[in-house]
Amino acid sequence: MKNLLIFMCLVFSTQLFAQKNIIIRNVNVFDGKNEQLKIGVDVLIQENIIQKIAKDIAIDSCEVIDGQGKTLIPGLTDSHTHIMWNDNIEYLVYGAPEGYSGVLAAVNAREMLMRGFTTIRDVGGPSFGLKQLIDDGVTPGPRILPSGAFLSQTSGHGDYDPKEWYLSPHFTGQIDKAYLRGWTIIADGVAETQKATRDILRSGAAQIKAFGSGSITGAHDPIDVTEYTIEELETIVKETDKWGTYATIHAYSNEGVQNAINAGFQCVEHGLFATEETFQMMKDHDVFFSTQFLAFGLTPKQAGLEGEAAKKYLIAQASAEEGYKRAKKIGVKMSWGTDALGSLDIQRMQSLEFKARAKYFTGYEILLQATSYNAELFERSGERHPYKEAKLGVVEQGAYADLLIVDGNPLEDITLLSEPENNLLLIMKDGKIFKNILP
Repeated sequence: MKNLLIFMCLVFSTQLFAQKNIIIRNVNVFDGKNEQLKIGVDVLIQENIIQKIAKDIAIDSCEVIDGQGKTLIPGLTDSHTHIMWNDNIEYLVYGAPEGYSGVLAAVNAREMLMRGFTTIRDVGGPSFGLKQLIDDGVTPGPRILPSGAFLSQTSGHGDYDPKEWYLSPHFTGQIDKAYLRGWTIIADGVAETQKATRDILRSGAAQIKAFGSGSITGAHDPIDVTEYTIEELETIVKETDKWGTYATIHAYSNEGVQNAINAGFQCVEHGLFATEETFQMMKDHDVFFSTQFLAFGLTPKQAGLEGEAAKKYLIAQASAEEGYKRAKKIGVKMSWGTDALGSLDIQRMQSLEFKARAKYFTGYEILLQATSYNAELFERSGERHPYKEAKLGVVEQGAYADLLIVDGNPLEDITLLSEPENNLLLIMKDGKIFKNILP
């Protein structure tokens, strides 16, 4: 009985602690939408929700953090991550021992959070278990909107088996390790793509990621190849519509991008070979453009690529700048994503994306992309969105308490966010403080 009372007291005291108010005083707030900062205000947080933003908030019994006139911004978001992809993909799929990718991913998740990323959209990989452990507070990391297994045709970007000759699971009844480990579902034709989409949604995907063109890292698909027919793509969209969510497409080729738009896909990943006409289609159909800037500003060696992948990378890189210019000229909705993958060292370059975008956008435009624009894209997951309790990507009443305090003003110097270890003084996710080095 005595032990039971002690246990109940501990539970009660823990609940009281979890419900404690936090007030951050004297900060200049970028709210995720407006360029004008709110100067010298306080932010009141109860549990994991922002309750009030005003000057001189009066409240008893709360933890007080002195923001010292620094800049407070929403937690950062990344719309194109592969949080589980931290080694050579063929090794992860076919060679790595069980548990290997999960441990690497947990390290990656913690480091992402300490770079200020409080929410990510993971566009391919077996991240469901990691998401659950983060949500349950077992290990630190960002919120994850998972896509689960890639959806690929035979010989497509998701066909990772490196052998030129192999026993196809389509004709031999074998089960591909890529499927067993949650990396890829190979599906050809309308019936198979319908079943595969349902399979991925059944597993808990927030959105579907399909491959609509060749790739850099694929084992068998030249980068200029268009993948999936319009009928197959339409089938994927019909299934996501039924589940109240959406599909995004990996596509470099102009035809691949147009096919996806016509089929009803709501986001295009990469898209560097798209023409002005295609970007106009993207804008007219309210399709998000999720491309990357740092990823195509490296040497193949810096990107961890060699052989055929390095050759394909250089082809994509040659078209990147013109693709960025066309997208900006047309004014498509631009998300903020990195597509860092292949090793933890490459993942650690994530924050350099801010510096890479500064060649094309103002600090304000980049911050919009990394906060409220990404949040708008994430909301397209509808009922499959795993974080519907409050708003993401903004600092306002009723939003999640995902907050950063920056030493300086990133609206004036966006490169401050490229050095998070030095310039992020406070990192808060879901009302919990993971870093506080305010003097």
